[in-house]
Amino acid sequence: MNLESILFTQGFGSRRQCRALIADARVTIGDTVCTDADADFPAEDTSFCFSVDGVMWPYREHAYLLLNKPAGYECSRDPQHHLSVFSLLPPQFAERGVQCVGRLDQDTTGLLLLSDDGKFVHLFTSPKRKVPKVYVASTRHPVDDTQLSLLRNGVLLHGESKPVAAVDAQLRGERSLALTVMEGKYHQVKRMIAAAGNRCEALHRERVGGLALPATLAPGAWQWLDEAALEALRSAPNA
Repeated sequence: MNLESILFTQGFGSRRQCRALIADARVTIGDTVCTDADADFPAEDTSFCFSVDGVMWPYREHAYLLLNKPAGYECSRDPQHHLSVFSLLPPQFAERGVQCVGRLDQDTTGLLLLSDDGKFVHLFTSPKRKVPKVYVASTRHPVDDTQLSLLRNGVLLHGESKPVAAVDAQLRGERSLALTVMEGKYHQVKRMIAAAGNRCEALHRERVGGLALPATLAPGAWQWLDEAALEALRSAPNA
């Protein structure tokens, strides 16, 4: 693949803008500045990287990203009341069409997946796939066994005709519980906790499928998902 096409597919602007970056000697392959936009490189090699303005970029046919979402950010390119989660990412990702894999409320924190692979996005957002998601909720009142039992057996949410049950509900502290759900209904976890007789004060997603949020990833930080992480994501039952 020629260098212009590599930059173009990775979100560095129009073809004309990519050629200008190369002509201005701002692109480096290895330790060598490359000013030939038509030079061919083995982009299909998973170890292939390039630098633009000194910042290293791995070539990826598709972007698979994990963001530790902080509170106060909307999962939208056109946010209404808060900053967009895309403001936490390099602009190249928006340029190449990366989107959120499902959404978290602006006040919900934790594991958020993003990708420009439509099949991947559909796989992990389709209700039919039943991908388990683990949330940790802080509650206003102490959590008791009755509430946990209600959550496991099913609670009736306003506007729903059938009870909704958690796959699992476990106590994490006097006012904290971990809830595993398969669906992605509007404000589902908060509504379930309310229906069980408590109130959700804070909500954090710590796992999707078999992939856990890395403890080393700071709020607001992102990372590429490598093959091991993608395999972990797919390894959960029904994923």
